[in-house]
Amino acid sequence: MSSLKKIQAPIQEEMKAFEPKFRDYMASKVALLDRITYYIVKRKGKQLRPMLVFLSAKLQGDIGDSSYRGAALVELMHTATLVHDDVVDDSNMRRGFFSLNALWKNKIAVLVGDYLLSRVLLLSVQNKEHQLLELISTAVQEMSEGELLQIEKARRLDIDEKVYFDIITKKTASLIAACCAVGTASVNSDKEEIEKMRLFGEYLGIAFQIKDDLFDFQQSAKTGKPTGIDIQEQKMTLPLIYALRTAEPADKKFMIRVVKRYNHDRKKVEQVMAMVRNSGGIEYASEQMENYYQKALQILDQYPDSPAKNSLLELAEYVIQRSK
Repeated sequence: MSSLKKIQAPIQEEMKAFEPKFRDYMASKVALLDRITYYIVKRKGKQLRPMLVFLSAKLQGDIGDSSYRGAALVELMHTATLVHDDVVDDSNMRRGFFSLNALWKNKIAVLVGDYLLSRVLLLSVQNKEHQLLELISTAVQEMSEGELLQIEKARRLDIDEKVYFDIITKKTASLIAACCAVGTASVNSDKEEIEKMRLFGEYLGIAFQIKDDLFDFQQSAKTGKPTGIDIQEQKMTLPLIYALRTAEPADKKFMIRVVKRYNHDRKKVEQVMAMVRNSGGIEYASEQMENYYQKALQILDQYPDSPAKNSLLELAEYVIQRSK
């Protein structure tokens, strides 16, 4: 499996140039806000989203100012949603750093999220990037719908496979799809090309989420036992949905009761995880992940060989083979 550094190689210069540009896009004359945005830039993660924007752009042509703005719009919007999510979830940590609400309290965190959203709107309108704004706004709408659909369904645990895929397509895959569409649209106005790459990102995002589902059944480095965190948080993952669908009525009733009422009873959670594994749920989810991975590769197969295409192929492989 390729490292992210190797995957970044064709866009190394663009990624390096992006950081100061992104900082400028967030800049404010208000000292407190400037200090907070500096903290946001400093704690950046793997930067998969800007990578997808630049690699999708380079697949189509030459990266220009519009591509940089597209990457900034995606990052600004994503950061705004994360800041608001941390407030809603009352979360104190994000990627090993303190969250904004932990350091500056909820009111300031919400206002910072609002400020980042305003930067998205102004950056788009001032540069007449209306198509990029539409692509990103659509993704945020779908992310919100996915979250609300999950909350609605989670109350009764009536998430079947169709609903599960609807939720993860909206909640997780829509932003990855938007990155690929934005990168393409920044250098190519052909709607078919934009939609093709949007679909590539969607398939990649679905595979990404299924991989996350499978992590819950991997052994913890500390205990040597599967983590079971998703069950503790009452999340309906694909392996669990498959196990419920194929279980005998009594076993299904037991699993639902544990997820609903005894999700912090370690012994019972481990029983449910064993039932999921015995049902073939892990293998089924792995097959589904591979299926979406292959569908993503089929789209890339339509493009001529290039360093950008190779990196996108390696990034897709990274998504399904990553260890965290």
